[in-house]
Amino acid sequence: MAAGRFKYHGTSTTGPAGKSNDFDGLDNPDIVAKDPVVAFKTALWFWMNSVRPVLNQGFGATIQAINGAHECNGGNSGTVQARIGYYRDYCEQLGVAPGNNLSC
Repeated sequence: MAAGRFKYHGTSTTGPAGKSNDFDGLDNPDIVAKDPVVAFKTALWFWMNSVRPVLNQGFGATIQAINGAHECNGGNSGTVQARIGYYRDYCEQLGVAPGNNLSC
């Protein structure tokens, strides 16, 4: 499920995000889908706590942090390969190197 631009990861995300941002994400996870400010705070909380710590480990680590349960460990290799292809294309357009560790 997605709440706006935020991919919903269940109460394992909304609970701790709510605790950090003063909303009840555990008993009322739907608030993320209904309140755009809460959705933004939750997305930012998720990024800062789950993605930012692995940014220096390569693009594959970000895939693992965001979609690991669904795409990594053989879960959906076609989606992973497409995501890597898009990333390489964007890097080429921007004139930057994609780096190492592109797959999860």
